[in-house]
This record gives sequence, C-alpha cells and structure tokens, in this order.
Amino acid sequence: MVEFSFEKLDVYQRGLQFVDHLFDISDKLDRGLQNSLGNQLRSAAISITNNIAEGSDKRSRKERAQFYSYALDSARESASMLNVLKLRKTINDGSYESLREECLIICKMLRRLIESTER
Repeated sequence: MVEFSFEKLDVYQRGLQFVDHLFDISDKLDRGLQNSLGNQLRSAAISITNNIAEGSDKRSRKERAQFYSYALDSARESASMLNVLKLRKTINDGSYESLREECLIICKMLRRLIESTER
C-alpha cells in the first residue's frame, strides 16, 4: 500500500490514536453532552490529524507552519474539553490523566514540527 508522506509522521500516528480514544470517550457521554461537547471533542481531535495532513504538502514553509499551528490549536482545544469532562465527572481520573499526557506529547511534537519548518 502506498502511503502519503504525512502518514509516516509519528505525530500523525499519535494523533490518530488520540482521535480513537476521544471517540471512545465521546461515545460514552450521555445524550445531552454527546450532542454538544462530544461533537466538539470529536471535531477538535479530527482537526489535529486533518491539519497535519493538509499542511504536509504545502509548498511554502510558512503555509506548512500555519497548518501545523492549526493542529496545535486543536490539540489545546481538546485538552480544554478534557478539563470540562473531568470537572463534570464524566471521565475517570485514569483516563483523564492518560489522555492529557498524550495531548501534551502531541503538542510538543507539533511545536517541534512547526520549529522545523522555520529553519
């Protein structure tokens, strides 16, 4: 199978796993939260990987950095929503800590990716 260049990026692969975990969390929310916060959580998580994919083939460094920055913004948005889920006690402490740690790692990887485009 032929791969796109972005599919080889570790941050993209981690982002996919993060999306999968957030979908699992979203699926378990009650109907009211699922319709609002759950949909937003899914959208933000998917935006991480979509922006990595979209940015990977841009011609200019500035454009690539811009899309990777969008991915970073979406990761931070996901972290904020995880905080809300914890506050509302709709996610257990173990899942919360694990997902936050993964989100932090993805953010660090995205920052390095952005920095690499600025060289």
